[in-house]
Amino acid sequence: MTSTSAASTALAPYGWDETWADAFAPHAADGLLPGRVVRVDRGQCDVVTADGTVRADTEFVVPRDPMKVVCTGDWVAVDPGGDPRYVRAYLPRRTAFVRSTSSKRSDGQILAANVDHAVVAVSLAVDLDLGRIERFLALAWESGAQPVVVLTKADLVPDPVTLAHLVQDVETSAPGVPVLTVSALHGEGLDVLVALVGSGTSVLLGQSGAGKSTLANALVGADVMDVRAARDVDGKGRHTTTTRNLLALPSGGVLIDTPGLRGVGLFDAEGGVGQVFSEIEELAERCRFHDCAHATEPDCAVRSAVESGELPHRRLESYRKLVRENQWIVAKTDARVRAELRRDWKRKGAEGRAAMEIKRGRRM
Repeated sequence: MTSTSAASTALAPYGWDETWADAFAPHAADGLLPGRVVRVDRGQCDVVTADGTVRADTEFVVPRDPMKVVCTGDWVAVDPGGDPRYVRAYLPRRTAFVRSTSSKRSDGQILAANVDHAVVAVSLAVDLDLGRIERFLALAWESGAQPVVVLTKADLVPDPVTLAHLVQDVETSAPGVPVLTVSALHGEGLDVLVALVGSGTSVLLGQSGAGKSTLANALVGADVMDVRAARDVDGKGRHTTTTRNLLALPSGGVLIDTPGLRGVGLFDAEGGVGQVFSEIEELAERCRFHDCAHATEPDCAVRSAVESGELPHRRLESYRKLVRENQWIVAKTDARVRAELRRDWKRKGAEGRAAMEIKRGRRM
């Protein structure tokens, strides 16, 4: 059996520490081995252990709750030997990056576990979609990780003034989030990113064609991920990464590369949305009504900020959209929230009808 000290030494590059060792102690008493999941596919996973990387079946950890399935980044307890091997349990997660699925039941899908940094890759080869960036950031903040926006393919924007404006646009949409410009092709800006992700676990997120695989290769220092050129017509790429893979970085830390995400649905991310739009939440505290919808209410500080130019109208519209979406997702599984939304819709409907009656009365 592998000793505890040997396991600690072998797994340290993957993030193993004394806290994880303490959490694993009951499983060690049962003779199980600690390991970190580096890849999951078709009910099986690759687990890096002190004995090397082993293939293990997850059938003993298949609950009805899809939020509790084994995923990349999990620390697990595996059989010490045998064929097949099994994952017997996973340790409580420190953080989890979750999005909603397309399921009518509004299930959540865990993309990565125990993540410290969420690196959102955004290509400068196409027009910036600030709304999508805000959506990624809401999920990142909700996960408990520190978001980072990396603007890739910076070599395609040679004009420094134009590049500075693009960075400023993203910084306005990402308060409290570092925004880096990188050209993985030429190695520009990588030193800052390497230092940032050099400790802990980072997950690399973004659409297909954002340059994630090229960035992952640059960080790892080897061609570990397949890379294909993005289409010239829209800058979108094919899915070169089809599974989530955990990679140890030579400079320290580990990286989880993910497939390109076309759909990024919120999943109970009220706190994350509030963090992304922190300036709107602060302004809302000065509104006359505590439940102000920032629509037609009098003395609305948020609308006043839009009218004065302090707050971009696009930011308010994006905020409203994500708040509505998150409320809808939560309401599908929470009867109390559903009832509150119905009351709110009825109240707004009555206010709208009353406003129309007043207008008609003035015309007569």
